[in-house]
Amino acid sequence: MPVLPPTGATNPTNWVQTDASQTASDALARTVLGWYGTNARDLPWRRADASPWAVMVSEFMLQQTPVARVLPAYRAWLARWPNPADLAAEPPGEAVRQWGNLGYPRRALRLHASARAIAERHGGEVPSAHDELRALPGVGDYTAAAVAAFAFRQRHAVLDTNVRRVLARLVDGVEHPPRAQTAAERRLAESLLPADPPTAARWSVAIMELGALVCTARSPRCTDCPVTSGCAWRLAGRPAHDGPQRRGQGYNGTDRQARGRLLAVLRDAAGPVPPEQLAAAWDEPVQRARALDGLVADGLVEPLPDGRYALPR
Repeated sequence: MPVLPPTGATNPTNWVQTDASQTASDALARTVLGWYGTNARDLPWRRADASPWAVMVSEFMLQQTPVARVLPAYRAWLARWPNPADLAAEPPGEAVRQWGNLGYPRRALRLHASARAIAERHGGEVPSAHDELRALPGVGDYTAAAVAAFAFRQRHAVLDTNVRRVLARLVDGVEHPPRAQTAAERRLAESLLPADPPTAARWSVAIMELGALVCTARSPRCTDCPVTSGCAWRLAGRPAHDGPQRRGQGYNGTDRQARGRLLAVLRDAAGPVPPEQLAAAWDEPVQRARALDGLVADGLVEPLPDGRYALPR
């Protein structure tokens, strides 16, 4: 069904329905796909020879982490573990070690758990069915949809932060989407999917790329946007976000920084680490104990009977 022109628009768009066979959403898809064909970044997980496992690894790594930081880690990971069975054969601590400084290291444990499930339940091959992907440990709605779309060219709405921001501006005329994803956002995203599954998969990555490169959070380049003529937010004068202020999360001095320092010591060590070595990495005892307890609770660190600590085995 046509869902455009966007709410709040006062001028005709360049993708409104022009005849019985041409809907607004079809024209929008063609416009964005044309832009993507010229402007897409050459990323290894988008290439034709990228395996489903490679796509899955990229999706885990790209959560809350910029592409520039992911690229070297992604290449090193696949060089060491080119398929799920290779990773599944290793202890989970090796996944945490290889994860390095990508941040949010629980993703490494989840990816390891998924690799083991793939090896045990699916003969070592990443499953193509959305419900089987969703059933893997550590795989949520977004990751299941992304792997199904990008690895298997299926028709699924892939709603990451970039896509949500583009649709909020383009259709709803607001600068930022709600903090939590809504059912209305999902319905809108699904209504915009082209009917042909491979085209829908390409559309999903194209609209994501538009948000990453042009319709950015802080400095959107509206003059370079292929759909600027029908963007409800631009037509409304780019009104500022009227919800709670969006502040960047601090890092220095936080428990998260303490956890990172302690985990770095364990990653770099050849074996178990005595508590004195961890104390040298973070000298505030109360915060260090709290951070260490959190790492143990998350399964990222194992306390040993002799008082030392190690990565999970």
